[in-house]
Amino acid sequence: MTILFRNIKGLVGVREDSAVLRGQELASLTVINQAWLLVEDDTIAAYGKESDFGNGQKMPPEAEEIIDCSGRYLLPAWCDSHTHLVFAESRENEFIDKINGLGYAEIAARGGGILASATKLNEMDEDSLYQLAAVRLKKASLLGTGAMEIKSGYGLTVEGELKMLRVIKRLKQSSPVSIKATFLGAHAIPSDFKDDREGYIRQVVEVMLPKIAEEKLADYIDVFCEQGFFSPEETIRICEAGKQYGLLPKIHANQLHISGGVQAGVALEAVSVDHLESMDAVAIETLAASTTIGTLLPTAAFFLRMPYQPARQLINAGAAIAIASDFNPGSSPSYNMQLVVAMSCIQLRMLPEEVINAATINGAFAMGIGTETGSITIGKLANLLLTKEMPSLHYLPYSFGEQLIDRVWLRGNGLHS
Repeated sequence: MTILFRNIKGLVGVREDSAVLRGQELASLTVINQAWLLVEDDTIAAYGKESDFGNGQKMPPEAEEIIDCSGRYLLPAWCDSHTHLVFAESRENEFIDKINGLGYAEIAARGGGILASATKLNEMDEDSLYQLAAVRLKKASLLGTGAMEIKSGYGLTVEGELKMLRVIKRLKQSSPVSIKATFLGAHAIPSDFKDDREGYIRQVVEVMLPKIAEEKLADYIDVFCEQGFFSPEETIRICEAGKQYGLLPKIHANQLHISGGVQAGVALEAVSVDHLESMDAVAIETLAASTTIGTLLPTAAFFLRMPYQPARQLINAGAAIAIASDFNPGSSPSYNMQLVVAMSCIQLRMLPEEVINAATINGAFAMGIGTETGSITIGKLANLLLTKEMPSLHYLPYSFGEQLIDRVWLRGNGLHS
């Protein structure tokens, strides 16, 4: 199947090669005005300016389908590099608790939060869990998400974690979305081990990891490095064990406190350290001097009424930044990446160009697929989103309450609701 996009108002995120964007580079976003783009099967095949055609010297490529994109922008599909898509039930009861003044840690201490999700998930069968997750994934893709990292961590038992990762594996096989799976068994200490945290860590390392490796269920390993959850030393120990099975680290770091999670992640050469609401100068400098990507999750800070991530300081220090939804039932119940883009501009004071790069090419690298997707590059997957008519590209984050995604193509195939 060949598709020719014509009269594109702006072809956004054009790059001849692919690399992580650091610091001031993040503001560099190539846009070809009045452009065309050719897709062959699942791949971006060619692009250029409409002015290439005319006077009989050059004709448009032949294609089975021609799409007129007048007044609209064509972008790489969003790369959402941090989600918890697989869960059994929403937690709007805790939403009311938060309104009434309870904090994240207080809710967790009362058996809510992650532990509540674990209880419900362990009660649900795999097929039901898969069906719920597949519906959410389809909705997210229709909003422009073409790649997604999905974590376990709501099982907290051997069978529960394996069940989650098997669901993610099924989603990989059934969905056109590019998916990476992350093992997050060290998300919390389950109730059965509240007096034996060392016993639970051994279960993660000695029981869960070998089974996950045997079934090839995960690409990454993650730990919630936070006061009251897992220490930096425990984080390093668990991730080093995961690395023995080929799982690269991605760390929940510095969400609630300056926890040492950033330094642990950098020491582990983690692909990314995520959250970063609580940062000091040392953590910023450590991250900026490393190859690790800092993934910012502004909708989680918004939902929990926490200080937003210091994006400008991180960018000015030269760090590599990605943004993601942190979609989960407790602290960020939204997979709408357009909202994440808008909030990153409004609350993190990132420029629209920086935000689009952070949600596409850098998000792809935070998932380890930056050479496959995340930019308009010949040979990459044709994961594309077409906006509705807009006066300018800056209108996309500006009009935060308006759904501006018109159509989405993943691997060259148009999606339908």
